[in-house]
Amino acid sequence: MGIAAYASRVSDAPPPEANAGEPESFVIRLETGDRIHYLDWGVAADRPGAPPLPPLVLLHGITQTARIWAPVARRLQDVTDVIAVDLRGHGLSDPARSGYDLSSLAMDVLTVMTGHGWGDAMDGPPAVVAGHGFGAMIAATMAALRPASVAAIALVDGGWEDIAEATRASQSEFLAGLADPPEVMSSMDAFLADREAFDPATWDADQEAAARAQVDQKHAGHVGLVSRSAAVRGSVEAMYSYRPLEALTRAAVPMLVLVAEAATADDEDARERDLALDDVVRARASVGLVAPRVVRYPGSGHNLMRYRPAEVASELRALLESVATSARMPDGPA
Repeated sequence: MGIAAYASRVSDAPPPEANAGEPESFVIRLETGDRIHYLDWGVAADRPGAPPLPPLVLLHGITQTARIWAPVARRLQDVTDVIAVDLRGHGLSDPARSGYDLSSLAMDVLTVMTGHGWGDAMDGPPAVVAGHGFGAMIAATMAALRPASVAAIALVDGGWEDIAEATRASQSEFLAGLADPPEVMSSMDAFLADREAFDPATWDADQEAAARAQVDQKHAGHVGLVSRSAAVRGSVEAMYSYRPLEALTRAAVPMLVLVAEAATADDEDARERDLALDDVVRARASVGLVAPRVVRYPGSGHNLMRYRPAEVASELRALLESVATSARMPDGPA
């Protein structure tokens, strides 16, 4: 994908709500004509005497949308510029017949950054990129493709495992496992009730908005995923093509890893996840990269932005501040 792009407000998006935490909705038009949608939490408030922090780019996982990041984004909007992107074929971003490989998806996000004046193509500041699940793979790919545009990456419960080994499932089996039962998709009320039941204590306006953004109304009141079927199939193919050791040794930037640990420590899957992460840490050390900061969240499910938003925001802020401090040091990165 080309880099030339421009930003425009989404004309059919609802106006921002009154609260300051509500983002505005924009699109970047690629050279192909395809539009990539993103949410923008605005320019950070002036903080006299405080050094500027890098901008923050947030990437969702497969079948999700940018809305999933809202609980974290609004906690950081006063300290830096924050955007969350709808990946190609997801949310309000245009679908396409192709372009779901990791490099193309990474270039989509880099183009959004260019439209903001961020990254080396615009002689702008590099961004910290945080990805959840599949989005973590894209963040790592961005850092490998354009290291001067990515200041650091955060892998939020994903990005360090080989999916085939981790799931012990074929691509077709994994794809089938993404589907919800018919009764869940029978109505918007049924879908929302199912999502609330994941953890009623954390169900709030943010979670309802994220759930509503994930589906649209079909005939007879049924709902279906907004993510296009070609996008989901292509994204699963990309996930299975991802080689974490290769990607994360090429991503020569600081790295934060946030691990959801819903299972007990003696669970076989949990042990396999730890071994995979250990392999990544050793591989990065072998090429002279600093060990990542690893933070574990016992008892939490995959969607850490829902279950632990304050802690995730705190870790991302610390990463932003660390990058800013390193950039100001005489021997730090430019």
